[in-house]
Amino acid sequence: MYHEYFNVINKLLKHMEDSQGDSIIKAGRMVGEVLADGKAVYTFGSGHSQLLAREITGRAGGLFPVFHLPDPIWGMVEQLEGYGQVLLKRYPMKPGEVLFVISNSGRNPEPIEFAMGAKEIGLKVIAVTSLEHSKGTTSRHSSGKKLYEIADIVLDNGVPKGDASMSFEGLPVKAGPSSTILGAAIMNAVMLEAIQYMLDKGIVPPVYLSFNVDGSEEHNRKLAEAYKEFAWAPYYFF
Repeated sequence: MYHEYFNVINKLLKHMEDSQGDSIIKAGRMVGEVLADGKAVYTFGSGHSQLLAREITGRAGGLFPVFHLPDPIWGMVEQLEGYGQVLLKRYPMKPGEVLFVISNSGRNPEPIEFAMGAKEIGLKVIAVTSLEHSKGTTSRHSSGKKLYEIADIVLDNGVPKGDASMSFEGLPVKAGPSSTILGAAIMNAVMLEAIQYMLDKGIVPPVYLSFNVDGSEEHNRKLAEAYKEFAWAPYYFF
């Protein structure tokens, strides 16, 4: 069975590569431009999507000034309208910065409100979502909107509705989720495009070095000093 799961994941990754290239490049350029201007990038997800929001934060081989804005109750009230607006006020983001909002279904009020509020402040929003799932369900927000309808750039992870991808004889529901693997792949792909964009502009990208590599402490402390104005951000490592 695991062979079939790997085959499904590989097909979904190939579909992502073929269908999302333009969006990945566009998002990478947006991130690169913001970082070249000395500003920050943020990530947000509720529930299980918070794992992906954390994926590109403090990531060895990733970009340093990318900060995860956590939901302290891990999406327990993601369907409650108004909570996202309250949570957003905790974080002093600035106009011109970039926010990734991750939600596979894109239908719950919390990520929708986070995206709406960020745009009102003046941030650019990049959504990581499943268009198949989102377009196949109704919004739970009073606006009737879904995440992909709010974002400036949409990264479609290509995940099937319901996330699970494998059928079993004798099991009435599918198993084998795919959104974490695909979400991590597409977000890291954006980071690599941003790195290349900065290099093409003659800018050395602020790439985080693993603490398990000799010389990393000095390297990373220099990055922390360069971005010390963001020391308020959660998961700021220094």
